[in-house]
Amino acid sequence: MAKRKSSPTMKDVAREANVAVGTVSKVINGIPVGKEYRLRVEEAIRKLNYRVNIYAQGMRSERTRIIQVVVPNLLNPFFAMLVHYTANELARRKYKTMLCTTDGDPDLEQSHILMAEQQMADGIICLSYSPSLRAPEGIPMVSIDRYFGARIPCVSSDNYGGGHLAAEKLMENGCRRLAFLRIGTSLASETNKRKDGFVSACEEHGVPYTLKLADDGTPYSVFEEFLREHARGGTLDFDGIFCVTDALACRIRTILQDMGFRVPEDVQIVGFDGVRDFGNMALPCSTIVQPLERIAETCVDLVLDGCLEKAPSLVCLPVSYAYGGTTRA
Repeated sequence: MAKRKSSPTMKDVAREANVAVGTVSKVINGIPVGKEYRLRVEEAIRKLNYRVNIYAQGMRSERTRIIQVVVPNLLNPFFAMLVHYTANELARRKYKTMLCTTDGDPDLEQSHILMAEQQMADGIICLSYSPSLRAPEGIPMVSIDRYFGARIPCVSSDNYGGGHLAAEKLMENGCRRLAFLRIGTSLASETNKRKDGFVSACEEHGVPYTLKLADDGTPYSVFEEFLREHARGGTLDFDGIFCVTDALACRIRTILQDMGFRVPEDVQIVGFDGVRDFGNMALPCSTIVQPLERIAETCVDLVLDGCLEKAPSLVCLPVSYAYGGTTRA
């Protein structure tokens, strides 16, 4: 039986490029070297089809340059966009992304976190709705939208300001009877502040408002029932609606149109997130836009910094309003 050919080593690359092994190591790890040396090393790597053994490399350096990113799913455009920007930012810094989706299963989420320890991940960026998630010891972790403790920074949009802004935009467009609709986690999280900001703006301006709050897992039919209860003689009890997410805003628009109401002529709707339609990247509704690129950059900055005990417990990033057809221009 023929002896299996061994994979090329860093020494083989150095010999092919006629440079020192240390020069090859610098090129692989993104450390600047002279252009001529870099080109020679890159050509040798291509010629030999050299592949870096990240695990062996991690054993020697105590770093694997892998960051675990945990999100509920990729079906939600918001989560998909967040992963896109995070993976791009990690790649720009020559880190790899270990992507884990949990589908809302707390046990699966915890097993992913344990896997990060076993696979020697250099850090974790986590968007979790688990009520009992145990953060790992010794691995830097950054949370999105939920506060886990002093040593785990939370990165979030200005949810309170976004709720306040949504109510003000509806009022600027002539709405005088408002409603806030929410479906989401019952856990304490930054996203719950969207309601608080909305209520604050309504009370500041003396505008009456109605709240309809539902927990995750509640069927969307409860919102149709709610809207029908508030429809009297061909009119709705409110002329402006703020929805906790764009996904809910789009669902509410469909329900209202099926009931015979025109959007935005009869009822104006503002969502929250700033997600984009597939293909043309248009906004599916008027919305409060989360700065997803900045959220991703901030999470990566924090998890790679290595000094999380000195980081602020909450990093709050500004939001903005964008017209998307469900409000009057």
